[in-house]
Amino acid sequence: MKKIVLGFSGGLDTSFCVKYLTEEKGCEVHSVIVNTGGFGDDELKQIEQHAYTLGVKSHTSVDAVKNYYERIIKYLVYGNVLKNNTYPLSVSAERLIQALHIAEHAQALKADAVAHGSTGAGNDQVRFDMIFHIMIPGVEIITPIRDLSLSREEEIEFLQKKGVQMNFAKAAYSINKGLWGTSVGGRETLKSKGTLPEEAWPTQVTKTGTEEVELSFSKGELHAINGKPFASPVEAIQYLHTIAAPYGIGRDIHIGDTIIGIKGRVGFEAAAPMVILKAHHALEKHVLTKWQLNWKDQLAQFYGNWLHEGQILDPVMRDIEAFLENSQQQVTGKVFVQLHPYYFQVNGIESEFDLMSSKFGKYGEINTGWTGDDVRGFSKIFGNQTMIFHSVKDSAAKK
Repeated sequence: MKKIVLGFSGGLDTSFCVKYLTEEKGCEVHSVIVNTGGFGDDELKQIEQHAYTLGVKSHTSVDAVKNYYERIIKYLVYGNVLKNNTYPLSVSAERLIQALHIAEHAQALKADAVAHGSTGAGNDQVRFDMIFHIMIPGVEIITPIRDLSLSREEEIEFLQKKGVQMNFAKAAYSINKGLWGTSVGGRETLKSKGTLPEEAWPTQVTKTGTEEVELSFSKGELHAINGKPFASPVEAIQYLHTIAAPYGIGRDIHIGDTIIGIKGRVGFEAAAPMVILKAHHALEKHVLTKWQLNWKDQLAQFYGNWLHEGQILDPVMRDIEAFLENSQQQVTGKVFVQLHPYYFQVNGIESEFDLMSSKFGKYGEINTGWTGDDVRGFSKIFGNQTMIFHSVKDSAAKK
């Protein structure tokens, strides 16, 4: 009997995989769920019970939340990474951590094969496959949903015939929840026009009015909110989500280029990530130099794109991470953010490293570091080469 390790979430796709592989293919399935912050203890117990009801031989829960933050999320914050200036890589990033832990579990169980529930039309299939090829070369990769080209309706019909009890109405949407946001895919995201209905969003809008939130960063990492310190940035992120998500902040539809070359749309809810990224970026603009910001933007854009495409194991990623981490030495201070229904704004910062210091001058009003004559000379020298270019060009044109 073939021993298979299956990356399991308890949703429609992976539930199908268990039933198909055990009852149609006669395999021994060992499910593993890698929690990246999307499941509470009660949910994990329900998922475990569901897995055994479906027929798995064993089920394992891996708590990967802290590893997820340390290995990926903190660098997304350092780089202010937003895919296409929109998407905080909520699912893109967590899939990589999940794939790494699934591969480790397959090694530990000496499995004959590893399986996942990705379709043949998305990015996840490439992320999982590529990491498995690198981490566990030679181990067979099984993908029933992709190989059978199944629609969600066909999966539901199969499971109903097998007598599986699930909330199939909820299964109409593909929801992936983690520490760095939740993605929502459904019929509305399959077309170029349309947004998700209110009931499809994971967090309903219950807050009105407005409130100011004070975010405290230490070397680029969020460590306190409204003066309340947290033992780890993970807890700070989770706490901020409870404050900002009920405003409907961080909801959007992302349209982007997939790894496999087609365009794709997905809804997402990422209240805490969006507030943190914008607040962190505002602080950086005050405390970093022009060329630090310039090179950070360029490297971070590449880092985010390469991570999105599953290339977390490329050694160049460690090089960029080293640069990003070193850039955070002075990114310490408070950022003040005003929350409103469906949007937020950054009101300002306080930092001992603020380069916008009045003792060096006030932009547009007065300076203390140079004289008017200094600027006259600087302006002439600064534009000298361009002046020479135009002078030579004009002289040549007159001949």
